[in-house]
Amino acid sequence: MAADEENTPDAPRTAPLAPLPDHRDVNTPWWQELWRRHAHITTPLRARGLQCDIEFGLSAYIVRVPLPDDSYLIISPPQEPSSERPPGDPESWMATREHPDDPALFEVLYDSAPSSDPGVPQRPEARHGGSAQPLIEALDHRLAELGLLPHPVLPHLHPGQAPPEPSKAPEAPATADRAPSYVYGDAMLALTDRLNGAESHADAAALLHQVLDPVNGLLERLGEFFEAADEKAKEAEEDDGFDLSYDLADAAAEIRNLGEVLHVSEDRMRSLTPLAPTPRPHSTPARAPSLPPRALPPAQPRHTR
Repeated sequence: MAADEENTPDAPRTAPLAPLPDHRDVNTPWWQELWRRHAHITTPLRARGLQCDIEFGLSAYIVRVPLPDDSYLIISPPQEPSSERPPGDPESWMATREHPDDPALFEVLYDSAPSSDPGVPQRPEARHGGSAQPLIEALDHRLAELGLLPHPVLPHLHPGQAPPEPSKAPEAPATADRAPSYVYGDAMLALTDRLNGAESHADAAALLHQVLDPVNGLLERLGEFFEAADEKAKEAEEDDGFDLSYDLADAAAEIRNLGEVLHVSEDRMRSLTPLAPTPRPHSTPARAPSLPPRALPPAQPRHTR
């Protein structure tokens, strides 16, 4: 990893994700399922150095985020009346900042719920509904104003946006039997080479982050690619265009499902203890069995630390 950074001085440095919370519920299946369903909220915040936890609020699960000044964020779906949508996918989000020792410190940072009072104007974010990206952008803006972002986003980037691509695409290795240049495949091959040469599990976890990040990761971008191909196929007049669009839409869904299944792989990789290498015979690796679909467990009471 160090050698890679020396050879690519212009490559953006990715800060490690904030650690998982430290309590016994982290190892329970029901909490892990809730964590998976909220990864699109927690992962961008953890990338900014903010530790997150999942708790039960008034009537639904919430994301609690301690801040450096001992205040905290509460990010929640509608609570009164409660949302009927599944955890992590509500019709709107609310984010407030509070302090345990200062009741006067209460600030609504974001609220995308439509106003039910005809005399109260709609908040600007109401048009975003349950979308997570505008929520993260609003939190970025306000916490940066307050100086409460441990790892602020780069000032020249839109919050939540990935670093720009290099101005010149990487050249494919010159081989006699390869006429076309597979720029994107070669970029993935280079990432695989970096993973093979990673000097620690933490370095390997950082590379997994490039693929599994639910906002800017490779799988998310690949899902968007197949969704775009789906829409392009629908533009054709032939019936086969619609048949193809269904296949492409299924591919996009499978890719997104893969991201959900593997969302904790980065943390699991980082927590591994390296073993001394041992020689092993050459063999064809067995195909890993498919994971069964996971149903959301019933709501659990607030954990005790």
